[in-house]
Amino acid sequence: MQYLALDIGSSSIKGALLDLERRQIGATIRRACPGPVPGLPPRHFEIDPAAVIQATGEVLDELVASADAPAGLVSCTQMAGTILVDRQGQPLTRYLSWRDQRVLDNPPTTSISYYDHLHAKLTDQQRAELGGELKTGASTSLLYWLACQQQLPHGATPLGLGEYVWSRLCDAAPAVERTNALGALNLTTSDWHHAAFAALDLPQLQWPRLANPTEPIGTLSIGGHDLPCFPPLGDHQCALLGTRLEAGELSLNISTGSQVSHLSNQLKLGNYQTRTYFDGQFLNSITHLPAGRSLDVLVGLVHQLAQDVSPNHDPWPSIARAVQDTPDTDLEVDLAFFAGPLGNRGSISNIQIENLTIGTLFRAAFRNMAENYRRCADQLSPATAWQRLVLSGSLPQNSPHLLEAICQQFNCAHRVCRGSEDTLWGLLIQALVTSGQALTFQDASQQIRHTSPGSMTDE
Repeated sequence: MQYLALDIGSSSIKGALLDLERRQIGATIRRACPGPVPGLPPRHFEIDPAAVIQATGEVLDELVASADAPAGLVSCTQMAGTILVDRQGQPLTRYLSWRDQRVLDNPPTTSISYYDHLHAKLTDQQRAELGGELKTGASTSLLYWLACQQQLPHGATPLGLGEYVWSRLCDAAPAVERTNALGALNLTTSDWHHAAFAALDLPQLQWPRLANPTEPIGTLSIGGHDLPCFPPLGDHQCALLGTRLEAGELSLNISTGSQVSHLSNQLKLGNYQTRTYFDGQFLNSITHLPAGRSLDVLVGLVHQLAQDVSPNHDPWPSIARAVQDTPDTDLEVDLAFFAGPLGNRGSISNIQIENLTIGTLFRAAFRNMAENYRRCADQLSPATAWQRLVLSGSLPQNSPHLLEAICQQFNCAHRVCRGSEDTLWGLLIQALVTSGQALTFQDASQQIRHTSPGSMTDE
């Protein structure tokens, strides 16, 4: 049995065929995700939804051309952001991306941003019930800005990008899976947070139906096949599902940015983000932690002169050798160069004549990352309710010295997820459940663990 799988991401729209019998993922097909519409005001980030549908259709056509007899379609999508549609499903706006930051602007005649006004209108309890997810690009934040501009029509339906795409392609009423209802779901009731919407003076909106991840939301007719289409999952939870994260494990996902996550069987709201997961579980996370993007700042600094001589030179092998030759250092590096939960001002400190080299700089940077992860892990679970780390993303795979620093900081068992297709593995798990080959997501995860262990992780 084959399923089609699509990941509608921020940089690309990626598709693959899933072989459910062999528990395997076929070759991937990619199209660039359309970029932002040019000429918008500062902080605005909008994407033409028609261009996204066209790119998605191209990936689908290529997948179906190589498929035998696909039985269904599963997908995940970039989270947050919003697009408004009317009762016929026609777009009323472009897709306002999760990268949009217009709520940081100030209303006329005030020195407080729309974002600050939004937070002031909600109680601490309401913000906690929303999972601590009122970021600048959250759908609720963007809807509040539109309401303040009187650009939020009564009766409009707010959708995420993936929900809009499948509603249009399947010609079906939109539905949202709860992992993708970021910053708008009341986690205590598992329904839309209508009380918070009322507190923000949002007009009456037609919120879409909330669907289970195994419930078809429409039928996609393509290439002579009628495929049941299942609701798109949130890409964060889908990727962690693909790492086979389970109870007793702590997830460190480290790439351009990074995040620390821990599963809980009960809802435990706290000073972190809480998201719905699968099989009734919740995911407690701290996201937007310094990682590759901050390291690139240091790389740009030390590589600036060399670029003039050899523009295509890769500095990382030299950096790795320098770190290898530097067993320890008292140099201090704080990688919080970009705004996040750890601040917005980084630093290089305790500099002495003998301790400022490339090796000490990056050795100290890796140590700072490991310390950040440990601090966040203790915040998520002060009782240290994990026995093993699950490391995913490009940096743990490609930087042995960062991995070494993390292992020293945590001093527990670990496994490193190999490859870059975590979301597609997560979608294979969803497909096994929707097809009836597994009863639960945990069961499907265990099946893949036993049938394709080498393709997913290195224990």
